[in-house]
Amino acid sequence: MQNRPAIVAVGRTKFGEHYGKEPEKLIEEAWLAASNECDLERRDLEACYLSDCFLPITNKLGLEEGFLSELTELHIPMEVTRSVSAALLTAYHAIQAGVYNTVLVGGIEKMTDRWDKIRDDLMLLGDPWSYYAGGTPEANHELMLRAYIKKFGIIGKNLDKLNVALAKISVKNHAQAIKNEYAQFHRKITIEQVLSARKAARRPLGLYDFAPISDGASALVLTSQMKAKRITEKPVYILGCASATDYLDFPARDDLTHFTSTQIAMKNASKMARKVPLDLSVLEVYDQSTVMEMVSMEDLGFCEPGTAWKRIRGNCEDYGGYYEINGKKLYVNMNGGLKADGNPLGATGGAQIFEIFRQLRGEAGERQITTDQDSMLTGCSLEFEGFGTKAYVSILGRET
Repeated sequence: MQNRPAIVAVGRTKFGEHYGKEPEKLIEEAWLAASNECDLERRDLEACYLSDCFLPITNKLGLEEGFLSELTELHIPMEVTRSVSAALLTAYHAIQAGVYNTVLVGGIEKMTDRWDKIRDDLMLLGDPWSYYAGGTPEANHELMLRAYIKKFGIIGKNLDKLNVALAKISVKNHAQAIKNEYAQFHRKITIEQVLSARKAARRPLGLYDFAPISDGASALVLTSQMKAKRITEKPVYILGCASATDYLDFPARDDLTHFTSTQIAMKNASKMARKVPLDLSVLEVYDQSTVMEMVSMEDLGFCEPGTAWKRIRGNCEDYGGYYEINGKKLYVNMNGGLKADGNPLGATGGAQIFEIFRQLRGEAGERQITTDQDSMLTGCSLEFEGFGTKAYVSILGRET
C-alpha cells in the first residue's frame, strides 16, 4: 500500500479525577507532550480531529471545533467524533488520499465534572427503551454474561472457574497498571476482593469488574509515510484500520454472546494489514468490564467461542505477564486496560494507541514486553462506542 499513514508522536495525561483542570488544560498537556516528542509546532498541522462524548453536557462546550481553534489559534479544518479511533480512521483516510500530510488526532473527556448525572448520561449510549426502563450502564454486561453461560452450558465447577477467570482479568489489569505512571489506579487487588464485591452487590458482576469514571486527554500526530521518515527514525505505521456497526438495542441482536461489529472490523483490518491474529503480539482491548475482555479475545480470533475463560484461567494461575495462545505470547492491556488505566470515553482510544506505540518502539519502561522478535512486533487496538454498537480495530507495526 502506498502512502501508508504513520504515527510519529503520542502524548497523554494521567487519567483520573481532574476537578481542578479545565478541558483546555488537559488537551493542551497531551498535545504539548506529543509535539515535544517530534519537534512539530501548531503551524505544521494541516487538520485536526478531536473526539469527546459528553463535553457539551459536562462542560457546556457545544461547538468543540471552535473551542479547539481558539485554543490552538489555528483556522485549519477541524472535526469532532465520539472516539479517538473514529478520529484516527478519518485522519487515516485523509492522509492516505493525499489530502493532508500532518494531522493531529486528539481526545478529551471530563466525566467527573458531572458526577451526579454521568450515569444517567451514559444511558444515552444505549437504546431509548432500556433508558426509559431504567437500564443501568452495567445491565448489558450482565445480560451478555448470562447468555454466554447459557449458550456454552457452563455449570457447576466450570461456572465457578469462569467466575474466578473473570476476577483474574481484573487482578491482572490492576497489577499491570502499577507500572503505568498515567494510570488512574496504582494499587493491587485480589481475587477475594473481586468475588466479595459481587457477593455484596448480589449480582454476577461487582465493583471490581467495571472500569471507572475518568477524566483525561490523549493526542496522536499522524503523517504521510514519506514525511514520517523525515521526522523520526521509529515511525509506527497504521497497517490496517476498520470499523463496523451493530444494532443499538443489544437484546435485539442475533447472538448475545459476542460482538458482530468486532468480528467484522477485525476481519477487514486484518485483510488490509495482511495479518492474522497469531501475527499480533500486543493487544489493547476495550475492557469496560471483565466480560468484555473475555469476549473480545474470542471475537478478535485468538480463542474459539466459549473457551476464552479457560485460557485466561490457565494463564493466570502463574501469570508471567502474558497469555499463551497456541504456543505464542500475547500481551493484553499492558497499561492496565480501561479497568485500571481509566476510561475517559473520548480519550480512551488514544491511551490504547499510546501504549501500543510505546511497546512497538521499545519505550514502555517497566512494562516493556520481552520477545525474541522486537523489531517485528505488531499490535492491535479495539475500541467501542456504546456496548459494541460500533467497533474500531487498528493494527499497527514498525514495518510497512
